[in-house]
Amino acid sequence: MTLSYIIESIISGILLGGIYAILSVGFGLTWGTMKVLNISHSVFAVLGAFVSYWLFVKLKVDPILSLPLIVIILFSSGAIIYKLVIRPVQRAKDVIMASMVATFGVAIVVENVMSYFWRPDPRILKPAYASSSIFLGEISISQGPLIGFIMAICAISLLYWFLNHTYIGKGVQATWQNPIGAALVGINQERVSLITFGLSIASAGAAGVAMALIYAFYPSVQSIWTLFVFLVTIVGGVGSVIGTGLAGLLIGSIIGICAAFLPFVWVNVLLFALLLVILLFKPEGLFGN
Repeated sequence: MTLSYIIESIISGILLGGIYAILSVGFGLTWGTMKVLNISHSVFAVLGAFVSYWLFVKLKVDPILSLPLIVIILFSSGAIIYKLVIRPVQRAKDVIMASMVATFGVAIVVENVMSYFWRPDPRILKPAYASSSIFLGEISISQGPLIGFIMAICAISLLYWFLNHTYIGKGVQATWQNPIGAALVGINQERVSLITFGLSIASAGAAGVAMALIYAFYPSVQSIWTLFVFLVTIVGGVGSVIGTGLAGLLIGSIIGICAAFLPFVWVNVLLFALLLVILLFKPEGLFGN
């Protein structure tokens, strides 16, 4: 084992962590703002990956250029799901439990629809540039994860700007921090909830494209992605965009370091042991309030 191999593993882990962050940030946003635990979040990431894949295969549209269209499609899908499923669920006494059950049903439906139309065969998104590497001396950095990481950082930055520098974004934060006070000053909470849920699903679609540049994907992989969504969200703090970003980088670094020294089977054991420790001593997350 050489020093360059260890550095490559750490860099790869950090790049992957950034992608986990954008995969998780929308999930934490709906959980923190709307008290909706959207179990179907990752299935829309897989849907975004499939849309990008077929645009690339059939129409030769570059995955990066397809992102705006995917965001629009997924935002619209999120708005429809909100009106049909989430809005009725928000009238339940226990919104978190009711949303878990309802969105679990949504995940099953969407996963089976994808399996019917696109078959459960693994696919990977491989434009020419994603298969090449950048060399820094003896250190090799694959361009697929690097491009996915850049996409993730740009998406998180845009979401952070939207939440902190636009009227609607500040309305989202106000609703999260004090729902009654937000309603008293005239913030339309239903509109805020629809936009929040739409943004959450749109961010999942963007994350799915980034994930597809690295890993093979298939409809049922959403259950594996969901585990990491929970991990990153809880470690970073529910609803915290910056916290989720930092948690993704932290978890990615741990994956990279562990992969360099341990069999990969132990990596997930250590990650979820970390989750248990955090839940015991800081249940609001490392970066949550």
